[in-house]
Amino acid sequence: MRKATTRFLAFVLASSVMLSCHSHYRSTAYSYMIPKQLPDGLPVDAMYNVGIDTDKIVKLTKLILADTFPNIHSMLLLRHGKLVYENYFAGEDGRAGYVNHTIDDLHDCRSVTKSFTSACIGIAVKQGYIKSIDEPIFPYFKDYAKYFDAAKRKITIRHLLTMTSGFEWDEKITYLDPKNSEIQMDKSEDPVAFILSRKLTSAPGTTWNYCAGSAQLLEEILWKATGERLNKYAEKNLFAPLGIKQYTWDSMIDKKMIAGAWGLRLKPRDMAKFGLLYMNYGKWGNKQILDTAWVKHSLNSEVSKPIIRSNTPRGYGFQFWVGLMVQHQYKTPISYANGNGGQMIYFWRDMDIVLVFTGGNYDRRDIKNNTDSAFGYIVPSVKEMKPYIK
Repeated sequence: MRKATTRFLAFVLASSVMLSCHSHYRSTAYSYMIPKQLPDGLPVDAMYNVGIDTDKIVKLTKLILADTFPNIHSMLLLRHGKLVYENYFAGEDGRAGYVNHTIDDLHDCRSVTKSFTSACIGIAVKQGYIKSIDEPIFPYFKDYAKYFDAAKRKITIRHLLTMTSGFEWDEKITYLDPKNSEIQMDKSEDPVAFILSRKLTSAPGTTWNYCAGSAQLLEEILWKATGERLNKYAEKNLFAPLGIKQYTWDSMIDKKMIAGAWGLRLKPRDMAKFGLLYMNYGKWGNKQILDTAWVKHSLNSEVSKPIIRSNTPRGYGFQFWVGLMVQHQYKTPISYANGNGGQMIYFWRDMDIVLVFTGGNYDRRDIKNNTDSAFGYIVPSVKEMKPYIK
């Protein structure tokens, strides 16, 4: 069965299994424990040593266990470069059914994958494989020259990173709908041709529109520039320096192309390492993996985006989201990597916090108590944080 068909069926099944989520009993008893110190390069400490109110996080944990925040699979909290909270929760996980998630399990990252793809482009720029992100993409796709008119020849790598290419693309509708552009791309015989054949609905660089095709073209550009597919390039240049030893990365069209928009599976601890890499401006230990300027552009708003389901302004960096978190009388700027189902890496730089979530709410856009709401319980737990006045 084709990978795209498998993903489509997984979305359908994920919606149906959520109906049976409450048929499984889960105790809400919980007492805080300091995370385990493992030989994985991730230091640990206690929340009370880094200015976090333990009682508030215990309360949040019990709310997760009670499914007040439904179907969260893991939550990890890091402050001042240390892992101070780590917990894994049983829950429905698509085709896998009801899973007792553990510290050793790989979890679907979904569109958090895009942020890893972006990181690999940044490394390729640092290593000189890509001269500039302001160069046009056309030289990388000369085999598809028939799709490039004068307007499309102005599309640059930067436009792909910021999702401002201008391609006609619709991911606003559910992924259960075969008219969804990503589903159509995944099911196509040639994803590159599918993307490049889309007409332009705006001039490149002028309008933000969420487009998984951007990340897929970045994967192809990386291969053309380095001679390595995304998974192998990431393995050597990103995962190995971070001590990430286990992962899977799905492929497309008979394993000739890696799914740069959605295919990565990682342990939540390794997602946390990726978060710390960006919080440390691209440095891990004594190694500068990403240029500081690249990280700043990635996590800061390069373009503004339409306000869809929020009354707060939002922006977009290099395959990362940027916005204001407004919860429980608190307001703070954050950046985040975001994946369907509740896969999140939050960057709260003002308080030096990285927060990781995984979950199984695939294609559930109706959930009100989502990870943003859970993050709202983290904010008042930080002892230095003060409420804002409306």
